[in-house]
Amino acid sequence: MSERKFYVVWQGHDTGIFATWAECKKSVDGHPDAKYKSFPTLEEATEAFRNNPGDYIAKRRRPFAPKYENDGEKPVPIQLSYSVDASCLGNPGIMEYRGVETQTKREVFRMGPYPNATNNIGEFLAIVHALALLKKAGSELPIYSDSENAISWVRQKKVKTTLEQDSRNKIVFELIDRALLWLQTNEYRNPILKWQTKLWGECPADFGRK
Repeated sequence: MSERKFYVVWQGHDTGIFATWAECKKSVDGHPDAKYKSFPTLEEATEAFRNNPGDYIAKRRRPFAPKYENDGEKPVPIQLSYSVDASCLGNPGIMEYRGVETQTKREVFRMGPYPNATNNIGEFLAIVHALALLKKAGSELPIYSDSENAISWVRQKKVKTTLEQDSRNKIVFELIDRALLWLQTNEYRNPILKWQTKLWGECPADFGRK
């Protein structure tokens, strides 16, 4: 996150080369066919801006992956995967989130607690956290979440929360911005799958506080 980047916008409300994500985001937010990409140097960005965006932006395809395995009797979750979940005491309230290996339930990461947040925000942050870790490891393992809202936010790269920022949850909104920036500037092939609670019981990453 701390590395300098330059952002090329070929199609947007404004086009050109931008030195900050904030400027780029303002140019592309809400544009129906925005085309943009980050580059590590100004020289590379300048060269790219002169050329066709199709030479730099790969057409994204959602990777095909089964949502479950079959043990001969009933569908079961894919064991070689990550599962994520969040806990929020109150709504809004004190929130934390974590990720585990689905098969072993070994905790891979745990973040929080954060005051004045929501469960959906925690679920969203957990998915992006898992995506970033898996990409760093060069892994395309699937990720399970039991939150349809969070999965939708990740796919749309937009957090649709009514929670208002204040002095207590400033860090939470900073984490949201960092997560959105990661989604905007990274590609991934990890399937994000809905955990089937009715079939399989609670998600392996569940905090057990219900």
